[in-house]
Amino acid sequence: MLELLFPKQADNNYLGYKLVIYLFVPFLLLMTWRSVIHMSFEEFGLHEIANVKVLSGNPDPMPLIYAFFSVWGLIQLIFCALSWIILLRYRSLTPLIIFCFFIEWAMRIFGSNSVVNDSSYSTGITPGVTYAPYVVIFLLVLFIFSLVKNPNNTAN
Repeated sequence: MLELLFPKQADNNYLGYKLVIYLFVPFLLLMTWRSVIHMSFEEFGLHEIANVKVLSGNPDPMPLIYAFFSVWGLIQLIFCALSWIILLRYRSLTPLIIFCFFIEWAMRIFGSNSVVNDSSYSTGITPGVTYAPYVVIFLLVLFIFSLVKNPNNTAN
């Protein structure tokens, strides 16, 4: 299984079940859309979706917060672009990229701090925290099945 996670050669020869790919694509579409929202519509994404309150001060802290939020969206978009490249050209790395998404989403559960739930900064819990347990279970199942060789498949 370790050889499937870290193949000796990165190629388009994914030996697992195609269902993993078919289930990962809609997830990756959603993550790509999320990234575009965070990068391009930072005010909407921050206040309407992530439930972060508008902070005031002198100087106004929001332009800096929007800039960081936009950069975070760009980083997410780069991660998604790398994932798309893997799915289109280097499918043998599919288990590895699913594992990376699993780590990211698991950190929302185990790495989230009290600021997320602090009413001084937030009007509610973000969807990323709310749905994280379900996404982590989904990604864990996807990851496990991505490491299982399909006996009827020698190359895709």
